[in-house]
Order: sequence, then C-alpha cells, then structure tokens
Amino acid sequence: MSGDTSSPFCYLTTTGRSSGNPHRIEIWFALHGGVVYLLCGGRERSDWVRNVEANPEVILELGRERRVTRARVLDPRGIEDALARRLLLEKYQPGYGDDLSEWGRTALPVAVEWADPA
Repeated sequence: MSGDTSSPFCYLTTTGRSSGNPHRIEIWFALHGGVVYLLCGGRERSDWVRNVEANPEVILELGRERRVTRARVLDPRGIEDALARRLLLEKYQPGYGDDLSEWGRTALPVAVEWADPA
C-alpha cells in the first residue's frame, strides 16, 4: 500500500454537479486497508459531498500520488462509519488544541478507494 500517511492532508477533486468543473479541497484523512476515510463537518450541505453523491468519480492526491478513483458516503449504521470516526480522531486529536469529539461524532464519513491498482 503506498501513499504518504504522515501528511496532515490529502487533496480531493470532485466534479461540480451543476457546472461540471473540477473542485479541489484540502482535507484531513486516515488511510486504512486500502481506503482513505474523510469526515465532512458540513455533512450533506457541503458542496464536495453533494458533488460526490452526483458523481462518485474523484481524483485523490495523497503525498506525491494521484489517482482517479471512487468515493462514497458511508452508511451510518455500518462498521466503516465507526471505523472512519475512530481513525480520524486517533490521528488528529493528539496534536490539535481543541476537543474534536463533537466533530468526530457528528461529521459525515466518506470513503475513497485507494488500494493499489491490480
């Protein structure tokens, strides 16, 4: 599995659901088992989440690697939902000045496939 997991951010480019234009964001992430997990504090109101729901094909940049892949909003009843929250809190809470527990509880988890191409 490649990708720079020590980096504090990854970059996600979605396609605008109305404009069709690329939209790139910098975002916290956690990599686990070939999947990059993200949390969106704006939940379903966030443009990038709405773009993913309209078109799940995204570009993910992790360190120096860049891949065209697919993103999906996680089912809140699923195991991956809890995993994503735990992984991101474990990665970011120790070095962050404020308490991230509410963000970890209320943000919307999104998974992006990162497994090495076969």
